[in-house]
Amino acid sequence: MTKLILIGAGPGDPELVTLKAIRKLKQADVVLFDALANEELLSYCKEDCIKQFVGKRYGCHALSQSEINNLILEYSSKYQCVVRLKGGDPFIFGRAWEEITIAQSAGIDVEVVPGISSALAVPASQMIPVTARGTNESFWVVTGTTQSGDISGDIKLAAQSTATVVILMAMSKLEKITELFTACGKAETPAAIIQNGTLPTEKIITGKVKDIYFRAQYAGLENPAIIIIGNVVTLRGELAADNHVKNLLKTLNR
Repeated sequence: MTKLILIGAGPGDPELVTLKAIRKLKQADVVLFDALANEELLSYCKEDCIKQFVGKRYGCHALSQSEINNLILEYSSKYQCVVRLKGGDPFIFGRAWEEITIAQSAGIDVEVVPGISSALAVPASQMIPVTARGTNESFWVVTGTTQSGDISGDIKLAAQSTATVVILMAMSKLEKITELFTACGKAETPAAIIQNGTLPTEKIITGKVKDIYFRAQYAGLENPAIIIIGNVVTLRGELAADNHVKNLLKTLNR
């Protein structure tokens, strides 16, 4: 029976992928991969595996979602194992459910291999915890842009909470987002932006809600990037300061 396997490729670093994902890639007859999936992972595929880029990230749409759905059906009619390789985790803003629905309606068996979400892994890679005892009690993961292209209404709700707010696919809405947080009395709240998280080209800037937009412009940051707003951002600075003091003491004691 034909099977569609949706695989989470993780946040970018090809080593941040599961063993199960690698095993499934080795079985694939066809791999449809996204722009945010590291192409190094394709080296696990068989020599005769068909590998097709299908885009899918903000500002990069090689194919529309309906065209990808049609490809899934087309390849599934000819091959036994079709893999959809998606950046991060398939079920976190990955449109996985749309592809599952179209596959199941055609009688195709479906399997999901979860991946490490960039919403958690990218802040962690820069020593920013999304939760920390005594600092916050929860976190929100929000998309910056809805299906209609408007800014998500959940961002305003998140801005009213004490939670850490992690916003994906939102660089084009950054100025508006900072205005929403400022209107909720969060102008002085620490913020960070991480571009190309976990990759050698990774960039990070930190600041506050009131100035992070201008810092991002100056640094030339753009998608793909993760925006983190919350007091946990300061913990990274405290850790860096502690390490600086420790290194200084080591030098003086030599």
